[in-house]
Amino acid sequence: MTMARKKRRGLVPLIILGSLAVLLVVAFFLVDSGLRSFAEDRAEAEISQRMPSSVTGDVTVTVGGTSVIAQFIAGNFEQVELTAPKLTVDGVPASVHVIARDVSTNTAKAIGSLSATLDVDQAALNQLVVASGNAPADVVMTLGDETVTYTGTVKLFEFNVGYSATATASAAGDTLNFTPTEATVTSGVGDIDATPLVNLILQQAPIGVCVASYLPAGVELSGVDISPERARVTLESSTLMLTVQSLTTLGSCAG
Repeated sequence: MTMARKKRRGLVPLIILGSLAVLLVVAFFLVDSGLRSFAEDRAEAEISQRMPSSVTGDVTVTVGGTSVIAQFIAGNFEQVELTAPKLTVDGVPASVHVIARDVSTNTAKAIGSLSATLDVDQAALNQLVVASGNAPADVVMTLGDETVTYTGTVKLFEFNVGYSATATASAAGDTLNFTPTEATVTSGVGDIDATPLVNLILQQAPIGVCVASYLPAGVELSGVDISPERARVTLESSTLMLTVQSLTTLGSCAG
């Protein structure tokens, strides 16, 4: 037997082992991918079952990170992403995007961090304003570039005086605040100097829209961005747990 043949025969076991290793790696990733899909489908089903009765809509779940198997064994998922482009909460339509990081398989532990965006259109924003009860019933808000304009009326002597105001939006705790920065009187004053009335409108307290009753307790607002298409509210939490009680216990608004 020649030396070349001996070398080739010696390589055969190595080639077989190498091929088996490649096949095992491929199989692992196929199984891991299947488990990822299974985990995502199961999470979507669980979330749908645990959502409050006032919430309707489909939620898509994506499990991030590398190996789902490794994450499960470690008892912690690096990132879980939830997307619900057509969610309805108490009749208010919204688009929701949630990213949860450091999610323990032990549901008794709080999620490491949760950040979310909630997009509402102009009609939905006005629904929230009316539901809050903190604005005159005739106030109508219009979304603009980084500001909101709204119209309303105030009583001056025996006259109903119409006005238009421009406001900036801010978020604090569980409340969206709309603070007027400019105002003009649009009707009802005749020849009377409108300056004092304008100043009165600007000195009014911000219109506060509490959204706590739409959110699980412990989730707070961290910012708001206004554009003509939508009001985008950002939310955060480091105390939320993936339990029925935590997910279905909504916050409450003072008063």
